[in-house]
Amino acid sequence: MAIGGSAPATLLKSPREIDIMARGGALLYATLQHMKASVRPGVSTAELDTLCEAFIRSHAGAEPAFKGLYGFPGSACISINEEIVHGIPSRKRILQDGDIVTCDVGVKLEGMYTDSAITIAVGEIDALSRRLMDVTLRSLDAGIAAATKDNHVGDIGAAVQAVVEAEGFSVVRELVGHGVGFSPHEELQIPNYGKPKRGKKLAVGLTIAIEPMVNVGTAKTKTLNDKWTVVTADGKRSAHFEHTIAITESGPRILTQPLG
Repeated sequence: MAIGGSAPATLLKSPREIDIMARGGALLYATLQHMKASVRPGVSTAELDTLCEAFIRSHAGAEPAFKGLYGFPGSACISINEEIVHGIPSRKRILQDGDIVTCDVGVKLEGMYTDSAITIAVGEIDALSRRLMDVTLRSLDAGIAAATKDNHVGDIGAAVQAVVEAEGFSVVRELVGHGVGFSPHEELQIPNYGKPKRGKKLAVGLTIAIEPMVNVGTAKTKTLNDKWTVVTADGKRSAHFEHTIAITESGPRILTQPLG
């Protein structure tokens, strides 16, 4: 889940706490794959949300982190096409062939939180949408690679921005990645743009969600009347991928992937 505004102070995590997050992150990865397998034309976003919550709760001690967070009604933010983030699941929102849909989910396990998102093709999609998804995922990989103990927040954003803008797409600026772990949103903010060696220095034990939100057209956004769904100002498509990672002595550790 992307955020804007301020958040609590940065809190570093112990190796034990990071291992707990990795277990929760592995469940989160499996949850998103479970949802992805159910994405097809004719499915409603409410159905995907129900699948998400049931799958998470089927694992002992696990809870969907977004259910009720700041008043959000679903367990997953599900956003279609021009919707960037925070789409509210609905029986009326039916996936169509050619859509792209983002599923953004959080898991709480043993008191620790993880956050991840993927954008999924619905049936056959056009070449521009496929390229948008590929570039967004590649920009996430670049951002993660820059998340080392010797770098700064600006290095992550600069890495993401360079990949995106080289392909002629734009980076959303009003919404950013964030710290995560003891709560769903912690300091610090992780913009998807920036300059190398600027901003807070990254420290071992820091756990953050890196989440490029990339638009085909303008970077500008607007929020719908539901007060949640953020869309592109020009109505063109957006993609969103996210991982929770830990800064370690040996480099970035992706926590929202299978264990092992």
